Amino acid sequence: MTQATASTQEQKDQYAVRTILIGTFIVLLAMGTRATFGLFMQPMGLEHNWPREVFSMAFAIQNLVWGFGAIGAGMMADRFGSGRTIALSAVFYACGLVGTRYATSVSDLYLSAGVLVGLGQAGTTFAVILPVIARTVPVASRSTAMGIASAGGSLGQFLVVPTGQLLIDTYQWTGAYWIMSVVLASTLPLIWFLRGKPAAAVGQQQSLLSAISQALKHPTFHFLFWSYFVCGFHTAFITLHLPSFVTDAGLNASTGAIAIALIGLFNVFGSFSAGKMGGTHSKKNLLAFLYFMRAFGILWILVMPTTTFVVYVFAAWMGLFWLGTVPLTLGLIAQIYGLRYAATLSGMVFLGHQLGSFSGVWLGGKVQAITGSYDLVWWIGIALALMAAALCLPVKEKPLALGLNPAGA
Repeated sequence: MTQATASTQEQKDQYAVRTILIGTFIVLLAMGTRATFGLFMQPMGLEHNWPREVFSMAFAIQNLVWGFGAIGAGMMADRFGSGRTIALSAVFYACGLVGTRYATSVSDLYLSAGVLVGLGQAGTTFAVILPVIARTVPVASRSTAMGIASAGGSLGQFLVVPTGQLLIDTYQWTGAYWIMSVVLASTLPLIWFLRGKPAAAVGQQQSLLSAISQALKHPTFHFLFWSYFVCGFHTAFITLHLPSFVTDAGLNASTGAIAIALIGLFNVFGSFSAGKMGGTHSKKNLLAFLYFMRAFGILWILVMPTTTFVVYVFAAWMGLFWLGTVPLTLGLIAQIYGLRYAATLSGMVFLGHQLGSFSGVWLGGKVQAITGSYDLVWWIGIALALMAAALCLPVKEKPLALGLNPAGA
């Protein structure tokens, strides 16, 4: 290897490390802030006299907008570059938090916490950030790198949720929203380092519409879409409703906040391990295993008496299998369909995740309002975990050639 070649490789390695670190940091803040919304439900509800269903619908709208917005953000990143997309989304996110602070009506809450924050999350989380990271590292390191970024989202949950509770206790919920919006806006200068868009390979002629059509005709894409639906159902329902589930059982609010943080802490290990193993083992089998193991955690919280110990064990168990689905699912998208339109296709499959999120948070609020209990939703969560595990098994991991008829692949 010549000195010039060695220098070029060193620059590429430095660029990859910088991209991973900055991308992980942005995901950390975006996902960590999202995980705090359940903490605001009670203080905001008491001040505005809003029932729990109002927050469930706001969070459901947020997840739905996030899902549809991720498709648009992915297309924008593939067409105009990731830097502009992430920066615009960060502005939406910060404005959404400020708008939530000043929301005085249910419609204000839906517009700010629902629409604006949802648009902000679309471009500052996995669907856009992970493809940026994936194209800067060698194929052999791609799954591990995406696992690191996914672990960053979990670390954000571990760090930001207790911080959010501390901010609420210290500055009330109004001041907490202001501080978090300023912190998110402070990431804008860093986004400059994530600029750029994927280049087409030599001789590659496939268009965006052709890539979308090819994916939609491929059964594997639909298996990934609907298994991701289950992931969204679980994570959104638990993130929003676990703090209330805990207080309904007579435990204090800090127990719920610590439980959400524990999920994030244990998923730092879970996401990194899933990404690492995804580089050497079958990603679809790992996905099936993660979903199957979630069922046991949900069964535990459902049948055991709700004590602090039981809640913390549940949080640790679910944390191990929480966001490990992200590097594996998006890794399969890149592996099967290529990197050229990975952000767009990741956004499309992420819509499945967010449809599940919408269903989980809305159903949780509705069932609790009607029955006074979350038990039915927990049972549905178990059934969905088993269904998702079954959906992952027929996934075909072989890369598709451009223009190949997927039905005959």
